[in-house]
Amino acid sequence: MRCIAIDDEPIALSIISQFCQRMEDVEVSTYSDPLKGMEQLRKCRPDILFLDIEMGGFNGVDLARELPPGVLLIFTTAYAQFALDGFDLNAIDFLHKPFSFGRFEKAVEKAKQLLQLQSLSQQPLLTEEEITVKVEYKSVKIRLAEIIYIEAMDNYVRIHLNNARPILSKMSMTSILKLLPSDIFQRVHKSFIVPTYRIASYTRMQLVLHYKATTIPIGRTYADELLKHLTLD
Repeated sequence: MRCIAIDDEPIALSIISQFCQRMEDVEVSTYSDPLKGMEQLRKCRPDILFLDIEMGGFNGVDLARELPPGVLLIFTTAYAQFALDGFDLNAIDFLHKPFSFGRFEKAVEKAKQLLQLQSLSQQPLLTEEEITVKVEYKSVKIRLAEIIYIEAMDNYVRIHLNNARPILSKMSMTSILKLLPSDIFQRVHKSFIVPTYRIASYTRMQLVLHYKATTIPIGRTYADELLKHLTLD
């Protein structure tokens, strides 16, 4: 899970960084300059924004109105009177400074649960669809809904699965791509195929999957087609 924290107080940013380090699969980038923080947010589309409200000449409530879709908002402020404004902006939580690690953890867990629900709601109906691949001397059936991404490994493909160990099959990326529905699975690099509904954020250079914030490169020759597909979606 990728996060950005914007606060004009270095101590507040340090505390958020320490709290994120104590949690599994939570990465945070911190910004004391609200304009630089918002610029980076638009570029990388994190899962969560931790946002202070009173920051010198900047008001976090006004900045929150500029959030791109899909970014979850958690306000972190010493000014409790702004809580109502925060929830009017669909903030998922309001952390009143000074907040404990337990309270911070609860807010992040709430965000994780919401992201999981969003991911499930975007998932196409692949529950029963399967492909069959050769694994050594056996034929193995794999449910499409379980595929996180597919990676090229020399003359093999490694199929990364949800809640299971990866499967290694001796076949080419071109061959396995022919088995997959083209409206859902996209080749994004010479070495990677992903189901597009699992993409949490992206640039022309890389994408991030909902699954443990997995980062995957985007090849130059695949970027235009992928961005066209995601824009149409």
